[in-house]
Amino acid sequence: MNTVNIKLFATLRERARAGELSREFPEGTTVGEMWRLLMVEFPALGGHRDSVGFAVNHEYVQGDYRPRAGDEVAFIPPVSGGSDPAWIGPIKIVQHRIDLDELQSAVADPRAGAAVTFAGTTRIENAGRRVLRLEYEAYAPMALSEMHKIADEANDRFSIVKIAITHRIGRVDIGETSVAIAVSAAHRGEAFEACRFAIDRIKEIVPIWKKEYFEGGELWVGCQTSHPPHPAARSIE
Repeated sequence: MNTVNIKLFATLRERARAGELSREFPEGTTVGEMWRLLMVEFPALGGHRDSVGFAVNHEYVQGDYRPRAGDEVAFIPPVSGGSDPAWIGPIKIVQHRIDLDELQSAVADPRAGAAVTFAGTTRIENAGRRVLRLEYEAYAPMALSEMHKIADEANDRFSIVKIAITHRIGRVDIGETSVAIAVSAAHRGEAFEACRFAIDRIKEIVPIWKKEYFEGGELWVGCQTSHPPHPAARSIE
């Protein structure tokens, strides 16, 4: 058995009448399973069953994460009352075609003298292979968090007016857009540099992976995680 420290916040704390709990669970129990057991113990928590976030040791995790003995597990109700800074437009992960016009409209602003849009698309050839399609997979909660950080850093570095980022997951056919960034700034140099910075950082740190399907096979391309890609990795876009 593992002893886990549990924290509850806001409405969850009120409904359970406790902000901190210590519970024992069989080794290998996931945070999702812990949450379901808590709802049995505290039926009043049931109203939040599909909208609670999970965090372990101050980092967001998905429901299949297995905490270890002594870990701090937090169950987090939806955050309200806050908003993104003015320079951050829509930051999204989608499973449908990306609307570039929508992105461009999101960064339009009378203070901006320039707007730059980048669109990464699936091309038909890569490293001598004829590509059939790409498929993208994401660790969505962390990916969105990292994309927000990139937007913040772009503003700190380049004094942009607005930035919007959309990344597509799932199947992306030849000629379709997998990632798009729109940036507006007072001057064109800042807009260009911020846009280039954003796509480079997305490739480096955002946990989104792509699989290439080509004539005769398939393979995972690159390594978009929190460490640099392997030197041999090639980008599709």
